[in-house]
Amino acid sequence: MTNTRRQFLANSARAGTAVLATAWLYGCGGGDANAESGQGAQAGAGTASGGATAGSEMAWRMPDEADPHSATWMAFTVSEAIWGKRLQGPVRDALARIANAIVEFEPVNLLVSQQDLALARQKCDPRINFLVQTSNDLWMRDTGAVFVLGAHGAKAAVGFNFNGWGNKQSYALDRQVAGWMARQAGVPLLDTRLTLEGGGLEVDGQGTAIVTESCVLNPNRNPGWSKADCEKELARLLGIQKVIWLPGRAGADITDGHTDFYARFARPGVVVAHLDSDPASPEYALTRRHLDILRNSRDARQRTLQVSTLAAPGYVRPEFDNKDFAAGYVNFYVCNGAVLLPEFGDAQADQAARASLAELFPGRRILQLNIDPIAAGGGGIHCTTQQEPRPTP
Repeated sequence: MTNTRRQFLANSARAGTAVLATAWLYGCGGGDANAESGQGAQAGAGTASGGATAGSEMAWRMPDEADPHSATWMAFTVSEAIWGKRLQGPVRDALARIANAIVEFEPVNLLVSQQDLALARQKCDPRINFLVQTSNDLWMRDTGAVFVLGAHGAKAAVGFNFNGWGNKQSYALDRQVAGWMARQAGVPLLDTRLTLEGGGLEVDGQGTAIVTESCVLNPNRNPGWSKADCEKELARLLGIQKVIWLPGRAGADITDGHTDFYARFARPGVVVAHLDSDPASPEYALTRRHLDILRNSRDARQRTLQVSTLAAPGYVRPEFDNKDFAAGYVNFYVCNGAVLLPEFGDAQADQAARASLAELFPGRRILQLNIDPIAAGGGGIHCTTQQEPRPTP
């Protein structure tokens, strides 16, 4: 099965789906179109812990997702205008399942509109921190701030100039989420002209990143940027010393092939990669090309990568199945003490994925959740979350 993401939403937008200015998914952001298309960073957001400011020459580092978190950020934003009436309720239920699972292990900050606040409180664990903030979209991995750490407990955030996955959808409200998160966290927002989404970026916390060319080098995000340009900026912002470039597949979906459906670090030196076993799928040859690149790559510390695979399920439950259903296990999320991954109803494949991640993440609970309504929209658990790392002394 393919792991094509959210294409049916993009098709709906191109077909003329009606969108309200206050609605929110990919084609739903309100605001001035000229403001949406502008380059540049959002407004600063105060002072980082440890006294660092946005203009300082602090050496920043994006930690591994498996490092300790202060919190997970999510959004409870499900517009009927985009998801449709049939999916709206089930998607909210699936978001609540994810948030309720994570809050057993760490704090959860949940963005929610004022009109949805009562419903969110009804569905979600009372330990969750509800923050009233509107957005276009629930995909916090892509729109949310990427947090980085510096010396002496300093923390900052990066807003990577979200532009609706290359101007495929409206994004005025989503464009503001990263800056808003930085202000809520009380940290500065670092300037950059680089445009990307968190789902297009995977790091090991020790200077290595995996990035898809189809996303970051796409002219719909970074026209005129070379690999060297991107690598220099990722080094400045995230402490990246080595980028492993995967080709990805431009135009395959609204994201142009995000990394977090293809390859993830389990820990430094160890990668788990998606493998499509359907010869009829356009992902079949691509995922094997990715494996070849990863197995022949070295990380920033000159280690040859140990690469394991997670095969896609052979089938999924029929209720929410569609041709763009995101049926893959690599889009898991690591929080304090646990790993969350989907289960799709293929008992053999579900169990194999669970066993593989239990081996890769010893000492963590492995929790499988039914997120079929979210997968029907082309995303997964990782797509709905954004970690805030805990500063180290």
